Amino acid sequence: MSAHDLEIFHKRATTAEGEIVYLKEQIELLRQSIVNNISQESTVDKEEFLKLQQENIKLKHRIAILKRTIEAQRSKAPFDSTSLSVVPQDNDVISINDTLCDIFRKAINLAYPDILDPPVIVTTSNNLKFGDYQCNSAMPLAQQLSSSGTKVIPRNVANNIISKLEESFLVDNYEIAGPGFINIYLKRDFGQSALSSWLKKGFVPPPYVQRKRVVIDFSSPNIAKEMHVGHLRSTIIGDSISRLLEYLGHDVLRLNHVGDWGTQFGMLIAHLQDKFPNYSTVTPPIQDLQAFYKESKTRFDTDENFKKCAYECVVKLQTFEPEITKAWKMICDVSRQEFQKLYNRLDIKIIERGESFYQKRMESIVKELESKNMLEEDNGRKIMWGENQDNGIPLTIVKCDGGFTYDTSDMAALKQRVEEEKADWLIYVTDAGQSLHFQMLENCGKKAGILKSKHRMDHVTFGVVLGEDKKKFKTRSGDTVKLIELLNEGLKRALQKLKEKERDKVLSEEELRMAQESVAYGCIKYADLVHNRNHEYIFSFDKMLEDKGNTAVYLLYALTRIRSIARMANVTQEQLQKHAHDTPISLKHEKEWKLAKVLLKFPDVLLTISQDMFVHQLCELCYEISCAFSEFYDKCYCVEKNQAGEIVNVNIGRLLLTEATALVMEKCFALLGLKPVARM
Repeated sequence: MSAHDLEIFHKRATTAEGEIVYLKEQIELLRQSIVNNISQESTVDKEEFLKLQQENIKLKHRIAILKRTIEAQRSKAPFDSTSLSVVPQDNDVISINDTLCDIFRKAINLAYPDILDPPVIVTTSNNLKFGDYQCNSAMPLAQQLSSSGTKVIPRNVANNIISKLEESFLVDNYEIAGPGFINIYLKRDFGQSALSSWLKKGFVPPPYVQRKRVVIDFSSPNIAKEMHVGHLRSTIIGDSISRLLEYLGHDVLRLNHVGDWGTQFGMLIAHLQDKFPNYSTVTPPIQDLQAFYKESKTRFDTDENFKKCAYECVVKLQTFEPEITKAWKMICDVSRQEFQKLYNRLDIKIIERGESFYQKRMESIVKELESKNMLEEDNGRKIMWGENQDNGIPLTIVKCDGGFTYDTSDMAALKQRVEEEKADWLIYVTDAGQSLHFQMLENCGKKAGILKSKHRMDHVTFGVVLGEDKKKFKTRSGDTVKLIELLNEGLKRALQKLKEKERDKVLSEEELRMAQESVAYGCIKYADLVHNRNHEYIFSFDKMLEDKGNTAVYLLYALTRIRSIARMANVTQEQLQKHAHDTPISLKHEKEWKLAKVLLKFPDVLLTISQDMFVHQLCELCYEISCAFSEFYDKCYCVEKNQAGEIVNVNIGRLLLTEATALVMEKCFALLGLKPVARM
């Protein structure tokens, strides 16, 4: 950077940092307003309350944008001399939405300097008549101005904003439509440059984010019980979010918070001692832990002497008596091996850290909370409230008998993850039924001083899986569906589908096996991820194996077909990467440009998901890409042949566009946990 550029950078960074401080003050004022509204619920205006909540969300989003801008400027990015927007080197990967927001924020501030925090609303347009993007700020701005005594027409506001817009590397032109919408048209040169830079690298680099230490808690089955369909969503959603955050450059610790402690282990150990008294020298055949658990549970419920023995085993386990600890480890190891078989099949990488890990830390957290006078006596137990006692249910930190609870282990885990793992960001992936618990956990964490303002905590909730009868997914006998049986059925159905398409006649045995696994596991994952995670969804192999619409089968096939185009033209990926340095991507045809603009959404979709954790948006992008590609391929010939079937022309510019499409789709699949195959 030149001295002049450095001076500009310093001024802009200082201004942005000052704005962050100001916005944080505004958030605190809004938070206090919301708290006051909750405490005075009988007199609060519901619309005003919702408005405050929305304002709070908007301010937090603005802070995130400013932080990304500052970090990008400091790390690598030169300035476009005509715009506040940062131009990444080689136009690698930028957030179009954030850049446009910054462009319009500057123009609006110049046009209306007296408006504090003006609305900056930029959206994508699904209709070419209305541009590629739209700025819809004129209407709310006009309303804001009118309410302060200056009556204006929204279209005049839009004209005033446009008059203050500076030239940008990103935008070709602007136009006003209707009552005051500002249509935005992107420059094809920008799209060409951005996609070419990806092709030159041979991969799609992630958009820049400030790196954080993230601990994500997902899957979480119980030892000695088989994983069932209830664990499916947490496992699949948690894995996909982990993949996405890792790709963005975060330091991610994936944790499996398994239930490996408590009364049930006294029950299991006592049963093990009775049934296999020589267990310490001869490994007992307890591979079917589910049946073993049911046997011990029946005895526990019907035999008082056995129940007494089970409780004695719990006490011995808590004091880490060697023989009892050995039995406990043996049971845990058998269970772990069964879990790992499922994780291997689904390509899930996760580190187990059971409740037993936090035993000593639970003792420590209880002492700490007592020393801070944060525990209350309640009918013999010790409870903890968050910052607002009128909201929710308190955490039970110590039971009447002096034992610990899930609440205790969660508080201990929270402290361990923040203080020992140095986590900046905590994510819990569980069903929506635990929402209140995690709200209280966060509130108590803040009250105890464990969670500070720099920490972020997200509870990623999800709805239940339903059967085709729209009731909770069960077997015909009414039992919970085992996950291993679900995967086996998926393999069986996938093979049947491939044989219906006569793929077994053209694929080798190994290719058929790979296609079978790709389709089976891919369709199960995608059917889960394609839905808004907060909604229930109906599990149907018939629907998820359809080869039309937004399904894994259709998309996997689409990518295989895209990859086959270059092979048909006898052009390798290495050759295409070389061509990217001297041949421009073809974006002249409207269908070429439409496809390119969809591909350029990829960074924004990832940044949005990193804020709201809704992975279905990535599935929607995959489907939008495949549809745009189909339109492009129908209208634009990549490879031309004569009547004899001989290749007479290869359009390298269009082949480069197919390669860019394949690169983005492959990255999307990798983030979703899908494994495409070369032949299907």
